[in-house]
Amino acid sequence: MVVHPMIRSNICMNAHPVGLARETQRQIDYVTSQGPLPGPRRVLIIGGSAGYGLASRIVAAYACNAATINVAFERPASGKRTATVGWYNTEYFEQQARADGKDVSTVYGDAFSNDVKDQVVDRIRSSWGSVDLVIYSLASPLRIDPETGEEYRSVLKPVGEPFTGRTVDTMTGEFKTVTMEGATPDEITATVKVMGGEDWQLWIDRLMSEGLLSDGAMTVAYSYIGPELTRRVYREGSIGRAKEHLERTARTLTERMQPVGGAAYVSVNKAVVTRASSVIPVVPLYGVILFRVMKEMGLHEGTIEQIYRLFRDRLYADGQVPVDEEGRIRIDDWEMRDDVQTRVAALFDRVDETTLRTETDIDEYHREFLRIHGFGVDGVDYDQDVDV
Repeated sequence: MVVHPMIRSNICMNAHPVGLARETQRQIDYVTSQGPLPGPRRVLIIGGSAGYGLASRIVAAYACNAATINVAFERPASGKRTATVGWYNTEYFEQQARADGKDVSTVYGDAFSNDVKDQVVDRIRSSWGSVDLVIYSLASPLRIDPETGEEYRSVLKPVGEPFTGRTVDTMTGEFKTVTMEGATPDEITATVKVMGGEDWQLWIDRLMSEGLLSDGAMTVAYSYIGPELTRRVYREGSIGRAKEHLERTARTLTERMQPVGGAAYVSVNKAVVTRASSVIPVVPLYGVILFRVMKEMGLHEGTIEQIYRLFRDRLYADGQVPVDEEGRIRIDDWEMRDDVQTRVAALFDRVDETTLRTETDIDEYHREFLRIHGFGVDGVDYDQDVDV
């Protein structure tokens, strides 16, 4: 079938298999061009089918020559409906990795469930015996508690007073002023249940109890803080409460991992284009300006460049893992530089419809949004039939 992007309310509803294969190969090529790294030999990636999770898997496999198990909730194609982005990414990555002699496998299913944890435990025990690194990179709007069966849905809202802010539609270039009501106590609780550290702790507790963590094992969860411009809607919002819980969980897990000399970290990463970023108020306008500024300053990174730097300069550099005063790894250090944020803030208030394409990187931001769904990739003929 011929596949063109289907975008509704700034969300892309489909994916292109050939484009995603090329994008996954591009990330593999980048890592191999950078050279090998010291690192783990056996890596479990919970949420390794796209974004930072996929980048982590590629760096582990191609820079560290590690065996990898991925856990992902993805859907294959059905009838006229394409598969999900993560399904195509995973299937292509594993096809290529096996051809290159890598040990790779995926458990498809709900990472929050006990059944999937059982499957992963069995696979680690039978294939590896133990795991050296656990990456936790889930991005789900919904979690069903495996013990109670209760369903929780996350929200992205401010906490307290309503928030009014200026944003831009990255599809149309239209500026908007949006107002968001404050999250209710129940919504905050649900967001923490979905996006906080509870499930991360369940995974590590399970691996510890089964004796499946290697001596000196590490686990890393990914987070974001962001600047003053997005503070009210992000870091001080409902999702910020979840991220705070994630950080507290890291400290708890480090204590629990002491019998194997292990440690848990939260890595605070840079702002990147994600499948959901275009619908978060304020964030798209900040993003299109940030990308322009960081590119002009030679500091811009995508997911694969950033995760390679995380492994090289933080996780497996000589000596202790460098952290901030809260114990967090700060791989957002370039984004949060004073000179970067000063330039972004100056542009944020003055850019409008007439200067949007000269003062920001909105066109490239939009192209990147399409590329993470397999569209707009160089060398792909989107008028050709493809096997989805």
